[in-house]
This record gives sequence, C-alpha cells and structure tokens, in this order.
Amino acid sequence: MKKGLLALLLAASASHASIDLQANEQPLPVTVDPQAVAKIPANYKFIEPGTLTVAISALNSPPLALLASDNRTRIGSDPDIARLLAGNLGLKLKLVPVAWEDWPLGIASGRYDVALVNIAVTEQRKQKFDFATYRVDSLAFSVKATSEVESIKSAQDLAGKKVIVGSGTNQERILLGWNDENRQAGREPALPVYLTDDASGNLYIQSGRADVFFGPQSVSAYKAALTGKTRVVGLGPKQAFVATTTKKGNGLVYALQAALDGAIGRGEYQQVLARWGEQGEAVARSEVNPPGITY
Repeated sequence: MKKGLLALLLAASASHASIDLQANEQPLPVTVDPQAVAKIPANYKFIEPGTLTVAISALNSPPLALLASDNRTRIGSDPDIARLLAGNLGLKLKLVPVAWEDWPLGIASGRYDVALVNIAVTEQRKQKFDFATYRVDSLAFSVKATSEVESIKSAQDLAGKKVIVGSGTNQERILLGWNDENRQAGREPALPVYLTDDASGNLYIQSGRADVFFGPQSVSAYKAALTGKTRVVGLGPKQAFVATTTKKGNGLVYALQAALDGAIGRGEYQQVLARWGEQGEAVARSEVNPPGITY
C-alpha cells in the first residue's frame, strides 16, 4: 500500500473514531450572509417561498446521511451542509430524502431546489446541471476485516470478485470499465452486486455474499473505524468534486457558491466537516462547474 494512501486512511480512521453522534444531533450555528443573499437571482422561484428545498440521501450511509436517535431527524455531513446553505441565504430548510436514482429527474422537473446526495461532478452531468463544489470526492474499496484481500489497485485485483456498487454511480462506471479490461486480458470480470441500503451491504460483506464494497471513501473509513468489521484496502482510480446540484442555467448556483465561500471564510464549513471526520476532503473555496470526471 502506498504511503500516501496509508496516511490518508489512518487520518480518516482517527477522525471518524472521535465522532460524537449524540452531540452531532445538535444543529451548528449559522450566519446569514448578505453577499450570498444578494446573489439569489431576482427571477428565481423557490419550490416553496422562503424555503430551500434540498434532496438528500434516503439511505443510512454515515457520515454522509443517517437518522438521529429519534429515528426521524436527518443528520450527517450533507444535511449539515444543507442547513449551512439555507441559513447563509436567510431561508428556511426543507430536507427531502430521495433514492439516488430519483435526484436527476427531481432537479430537472423542479421538485427540489438543490440536490445534496454526494453527487460528483462529471462532464456528462454538467450538460444538464450546475454544480458548486463543497468536498473532494474520493472512492474506496473495503472488505471484511478477515478477508484475504490486502490491496486493490487495478482491474486485475477485482477479477472474479463480487463487488457492491450503486447503480448509476461513478463507481459503477469505473467497475464496468475495469471489467472490460479484464475480459480483454482473458480474466474473469467482477460481478456487480447492486444494493440500495447500507444494512444489506453490511450483511452481504460479513456473510461472504459479496467480497468488496466500492463506494465513498468517507463512508468506508467511517465503518472501518467505528465497527472494526471491515478494512479499507484501496482508493478508486479517479478523483473529482462533490457539489451542490441545481437545474442548469437557473442561476441559483452562484448564490450557493457565495454561501459556501462565506462559510469557509467564517470557519462554519470547517466545523461541519470536522464533526463528521471529513477534514481531509475539504475544499479551499467553492468552484462553479469545474472540470468533471470523464470516461
């Protein structure tokens, strides 16, 4: 394992181990930012007047999104970023839990103002949506703690293995591309295992029904640090940015960018990432529609 990867994973494990879920149920203080408010387009109509309607993941995928102890309130780094954005823009917040497959149509059809579902910027998505970055996007491979797999760096390392991925995600695209490499080299391709909830993924890994989980690095590091039942054995070959996602051309993206930059300048943004152990994925400033992943 490369020294850089090892250092990243050790740092992630240490930060995730210090997470206090009970304390993290309390909302962080937020400041109304006049400069960000001024960038809300005059002709933009919010789904609900005076409210920022934000799509977040319906899945229990800590530290990105999970249910609080009341089994109703949504907490996690994405809900916290949503609260930060709404507060900075002087708006109320409405969180709408959605399945990953549903956010593109929901944004395009005007059901949500913004989607925060750990969405990475890709060149293909930029054709239909606008993005304001708020985290570095890293993907990771994790396995059962007792697995014989020590490292995953290339297509060959996944040959013949059962790999959990989300449908329509960047990790699925990477896996399918690696499968093409394996076929061309005469190796058995990996078998994609499509699951829609975290509990099933944990069960599949622990029971041996799947060999590898391929998903967000923050989720993988969180599980490994807090349960000790899994290990992170490699990072994905591509890195991009996670970003707020809005309908193309409606102008709201620039208000979101200003809200994020203001929060970075005041240290509010850093507080959100720190309490979810995501300091290593911080951005120095938000960018609108940066270069995205290509395949």
